[in-house]
Amino acid sequence: MKHLIVILIFTLVFSCKTDKKEDTIQIVEDTIELNHKKADSITVITPDIIQDKSIAIELKQNKLIEKKDERQSLETLIIEKKYLKEKEGYSIDFTYPLLNEKQNLKYVNFNDYINDYYVDISGTETAILESKALCDSIALLKFKENRLINYKVYNVNDDLISVVFYKENFYSGTLHPSYSFDCLNFDLNRGVFMTYEDFFLEGTEAEFTTLINEEINSKISKGELFYDCWELSQDDFLEHKNNFVLNETYIEYYFDDCIMCPSYTGSYSVEIPLVKLLSVIKKYDQNPLVF
Repeated sequence: MKHLIVILIFTLVFSCKTDKKEDTIQIVEDTIELNHKKADSITVITPDIIQDKSIAIELKQNKLIEKKDERQSLETLIIEKKYLKEKEGYSIDFTYPLLNEKQNLKYVNFNDYINDYYVDISGTETAILESKALCDSIALLKFKENRLINYKVYNVNDDLISVVFYKENFYSGTLHPSYSFDCLNFDLNRGVFMTYEDFFLEGTEAEFTTLINEEINSKISKGELFYDCWELSQDDFLEHKNNFVLNETYIEYYFDDCIMCPSYTGSYSVEIPLVKLLSVIKKYDQNPLVF
């Protein structure tokens, strides 16, 4: 009888240990499966992803470069200037417009601004040399830096031209050039530059930011290559509020890399139809947007 009790107790104890072991095994298996699921959900950056983004960046930049403008039809007004300097460690390649002063002496205002302030060749060269002098890496010192300026020009009517300059900066150690933009709107009759306040009502920046964001969100929702783009902040718009060119039916805003979209998707600009801007357009005779 005593032997029977001992056997029964031993059996129960062994059974409990076996159950716990099975439970432990089940928990471990569940943990392994969970960890496996987590590992599957992590996006791993591979050479293929980098290559795909590199191709997307090149396509985006080429789309800008190949974009048609009205340069050809304005050949009597525009005098195109070129400056190219190739050195061992850097290159400067600038293409920019001047206006034909024989047509109007007031065009000197445009030309002086471009020559004296915007196209700063000596300043560009000095900045490149200083950055290389401060660099400790031999590899980066040997890397060739490129600075490029080019432009697109549009003629809204006989009274005004819009110019967008795009700057391509290829810095040491970067895979791709970055792009930045400056826009100028020039009144051909008065010989003066026009800014946001000449076209739009005072204090409408917040409303204008909302209108731009509506266009961005519309493109995102339609899947027009605007994935990963985002809304503009009020501060970003205030900083770039003069960065627009004009068309007969729309206004086009330009933003630097990573202001509105990452470098690998979206666009550098967003178009807003003039009919959507009626509430912010300034109504006066010298505003070519009044219709």
